[in-house]
Amino acid sequence: MSDTKIVRLTALDGSSIEFDSSEAIGSGAMKDVYFSPDKSYVVGFFRKEQDNNSRERLERIINTYAKQLFEKEGGENLRKLFCWPTHIVEWQHKGITKLGVVAPTYRSNFFFSSGRFKGKEKEGKWFASPKLRNKILDDDQKGTWLNYLQVCIKISRAVKRMHAAGLAHSDLSYKNVLVDPLKGDACIIDIDGLVVPGKFPPDVVGTPDFIAPEVLETVALAKTDPSKKVPSILTDRHALAVLIYMYLLYRHPLRGGMICDPDDSARDEELCMGREALFIEHPTNRKNRPVVKNLEKFELPQGDVDKLPYTLCGPYLKPLFDKAFIDGLHDPSKRPSADDWEKALIKTVDLIQPCQNPQCKEKWFVFDNTTKPVCPFCGTAYKGELPILNFYYRPRPNDSFRFENARLMVFSKQSLYKWHIDKNIHPNEKLTDADKKPVGDFHLHHGSWILINRCMDDLYDVSDASNKKQIPIGQSVPLTEGRKILFGTSVSSRLCVVQIVKN
Repeated sequence: MSDTKIVRLTALDGSSIEFDSSEAIGSGAMKDVYFSPDKSYVVGFFRKEQDNNSRERLERIINTYAKQLFEKEGGENLRKLFCWPTHIVEWQHKGITKLGVVAPTYRSNFFFSSGRFKGKEKEGKWFASPKLRNKILDDDQKGTWLNYLQVCIKISRAVKRMHAAGLAHSDLSYKNVLVDPLKGDACIIDIDGLVVPGKFPPDVVGTPDFIAPEVLETVALAKTDPSKKVPSILTDRHALAVLIYMYLLYRHPLRGGMICDPDDSARDEELCMGREALFIEHPTNRKNRPVVKNLEKFELPQGDVDKLPYTLCGPYLKPLFDKAFIDGLHDPSKRPSADDWEKALIKTVDLIQPCQNPQCKEKWFVFDNTTKPVCPFCGTAYKGELPILNFYYRPRPNDSFRFENARLMVFSKQSLYKWHIDKNIHPNEKLTDADKKPVGDFHLHHGSWILINRCMDDLYDVSDASNKKQIPIGQSVPLTEGRKILFGTSVSSRLCVVQIVKN
């Protein structure tokens, strides 16, 4: 290793920046990256000279948009979902002025802490590719299926706020999203490549597997051609849908058995992922279904769409996959938004059940609203009573309660939260610490299910309309078929009706 050589620079905003120039810790297609002396931040220098347009775009990302995103309610929670650059520097090196950006070092949980990859970044591809998962990745690093739902929520939330600010990621992919399945955490990186309104995007069309079909169709056109499609919020929506599909099903939604050009592999790729792109689970056009006998053993069982269909993701995600890969695949305006995905993922988390098979690798599955729930991953049927809370709400003070198309599956020691009982509280980045605390919890007590009231002042059993019973804090209410529980007296308070599934 070379001797340490500390370079000291003054950032454009006057801040003092230092880095060790003796060794680049990373060299990508766009930048060479160096550690600060204490390794709390990195400095990345662009290899190519950046024009004034690029400089202004970077300044707006680091100043204007950082304030817009992080200096508002929930900003600190949101900041954790990005590795956002903080400063711009210039370095006179070997007679050349290099433009650079400063960014915080990735949090420690985004590096492998043990095993053969100890110290390496947890790039998303490790966890989305069936080959890498099944052939190389250690089991203790994979996490559970619930963890991947949580990862997808974090990614959707970050993209939602980015899009709300008018920004798009020029290269949203598993290369530029770090994930930690053990904690259900995610972080979007390479923020200096964002597409800023009114500014030309960087010279990046994206990463293979995540480039939107319309971009591939026009990739050969000149930059000035008005028909050329470039990275945008609409192309991000395609990439986001691909990421979610891959993290939950461990396969690519467009890479199946279809061959568009048997003689030219590059042209085949351009057509199959571009103009001729087809969802591998399209309900009426099976031309791109994966041919199971042609798959490698490490691509199974995930590659078998008949054995593990996308419907296992539940009733809220299945329609969004349809919109993304059927309706919106070649019509970008019909693609689900990041907000759509975040809401559907949160509702899906409320439907999950722990698998009763201790050897099940995924550990959790979505209840499919049948009388005989079965884990799709290992085939284990649920045994016993299974309570379901069906939620109702009032649109206005004097209205009757209406079904909300939202449910909560109960399992032992599961918690009830404020966002379950009050329709005005949402589990997003603005959630306060007080609102994150459980208000109740569920238990199987002497063979019967109960809900224990931990801090709800106005919890009522209203099963008998003529005899409303208050459930004091510390007391419990039984969960039996048809029981009605009111979670408060305000217009935003929800009502639930208990449903029992027996198997």
